[in-house]
Amino acid sequence: MSFLLALKFLTIIPLPWRREASPQQLGGSVAYFPAVGVIIGLILAGLNWLLTWVLPAEVVNVLLVVSLVVLTGALHLDGFVDTCDGIAGHKSPEERLRVMRDSRAGGFGIIGVCCLILVKFLALNSLPEGIKMASLILMPTLSRWAMVYSVFAYPYARPSGLGKVFKEETSFKRFILATLTALVAAAVLGQLYGFIIMLAIWVITLAMAAYLKRKFAGLTGDTYGAINEVAEVSVLILTLLLAQSQLVLPSWG
Repeated sequence: MSFLLALKFLTIIPLPWRREASPQQLGGSVAYFPAVGVIIGLILAGLNWLLTWVLPAEVVNVLLVVSLVVLTGALHLDGFVDTCDGIAGHKSPEERLRVMRDSRAGGFGIIGVCCLILVKFLALNSLPEGIKMASLILMPTLSRWAMVYSVFAYPYARPSGLGKVFKEETSFKRFILATLTALVAAAVLGQLYGFIIMLAIWVITLAMAAYLKRKFAGLTGDTYGAINEVAEVSVLILTLLLAQSQLVLPSWG
């Protein structure tokens, strides 16, 4: 049940299961976020394999980026936009939180999301074909683990909200389960280099979460989404750096 709740929350994949879940049950599904990331990655890898037969690589990569946005219902991109708007300017944490509650996208959010999507496409477009499929699966897996770590390790900024439920329900046991899932995926998909990338994502998450905590006096659901987006593009860039430095052979050898 918890896995299905995580799948329903993080994607738009239709499920025959209609049972309503309590906020506590939904919060407990956080342990399965990386597993849902694997599912998302497998869908992207399947689309890549299928579309490569009929379309040029650049068009395929654009469609993969669009597919990721559609598949997740732009959930994390929306959080990224709100976070960009919130950190802009010289404001108190309370003022920043009020800005993030505004449903309208500001200039900083629009600029930020355009830059993010551009970098994600260019990084994906530059990956060697031999490691692209594994990278497509590793990207959403590790980024969702980064969200789980952020929920577990940092205080929540608001007195209430869905993000607070996730914070309250993310026990050490659930964090360990999510971490083990991410570690297995890293080992299977990237071997030693998968662990290197996961370690680097952890460091990036540490830095970003600490920065956001200082800006907002804690994290929120929007900042979790922003961390996910930055982690996704970071996986692609780190993989590309390893490939360019010839530390990674085309088959992750």
